[in-house]
Amino acid sequence: MRISSFRRFSAVCPLIVAAVLVFTAGRCPAAEAQQLPKPGDARWPAEKAWKWYAGVSPIIGCNYLPRTAVNTTEMWQKESFDPKTIDEELGWAEKCGMNSVRVFVQYVVYEADPKGLIERMDQFLAIAAKHKISVMFVLFDDCFLPEPKVGKQPDPVPGIHNSQWTASPGERRKKKENWPALEKYVRDVVTRFANDKRVLVWDLYNEPKPQSRPLLEAAFAWARSVQPTQPLTTCWHADDLWDVVSFHDYGQPEPQQLARWVAERPALCTECIARGGGSRFDNVLPAFAEKGIGWYMWGLVKGRIQTYYPWGSKQGAPEPNPWHHDLLQPDGKPYRPDEIELIRKFPGQFHRPERTGSSGNR
Repeated sequence: MRISSFRRFSAVCPLIVAAVLVFTAGRCPAAEAQQLPKPGDARWPAEKAWKWYAGVSPIIGCNYLPRTAVNTTEMWQKESFDPKTIDEELGWAEKCGMNSVRVFVQYVVYEADPKGLIERMDQFLAIAAKHKISVMFVLFDDCFLPEPKVGKQPDPVPGIHNSQWTASPGERRKKKENWPALEKYVRDVVTRFANDKRVLVWDLYNEPKPQSRPLLEAAFAWARSVQPTQPLTTCWHADDLWDVVSFHDYGQPEPQQLARWVAERPALCTECIARGGGSRFDNVLPAFAEKGIGWYMWGLVKGRIQTYYPWGSKQGAPEPNPWHHDLLQPDGKPYRPDEIELIRKFPGQFHRPERTGSSGNR
């Protein structure tokens, strides 16, 4: 029915229209979604964010995928979930001085096996807690291959950086008609761990494209509706949504930009260290320590994801020198021992923020 026709009908039969609207509001999922709070509503005041940060900083971590996984599907699905390797590698992370990991979750694994995925997430949290490591879960992601699939994953293409990484939920599943399923995913996962102290932060969407803004806003509304005790964030296009700031920086640190990130709320750099691009431990960590910024480097152990190769590397390329990302060899030995020393010194250099934030809800 066209809008103009509906208006004429409603003027003639207002009681019928009212009855129809009441009926459909109770039955239609889209109408229920419209009753959710706006995504910026219930946002943490700055004072609450600073108080939270004072209790958890300094945050020192990495983006984590076990060396046996080529992408997030291979990490999380039952057939290839690898708790033995995860336990070993998080033990190495603990010895290096890390206290947190940022971990991507794959929607298609939930779609195929919701109960199993949540059980494996709980198992992962138990392993991390054993090593005194908190977890930031990432629920959606617009990088790189557009259509993830469950089942046996392709092997990495030799020489190619992150050759089999897939988006979550993928382009087809992002369409509006699939949002009820995506809402269930967000609500189920966040509800299960909403009061779990092992979860540090919810990163709702990694590097969302501009056209993903509606889904990003919906994800914040869905997550806030279950009232998690942890803050919500996302790395791009969300200064009106996030509880704590998160950003990515793979270049040489710029003091003025870092100061802007922490101007109003605590800030976390959730992706950093690209040695060939000038983002190194010897220049990044002192800059972050001075501004009181927590950080997660990309990668921990050299593995199937092949992120020690640089962006744009060609098939069959030799191992680069220096490595682009990653910290440890597959046997746990440091790629560069001096980098481990810099990580261990970070807490002593960290300038813990003393502010409580400005008034209001900015």
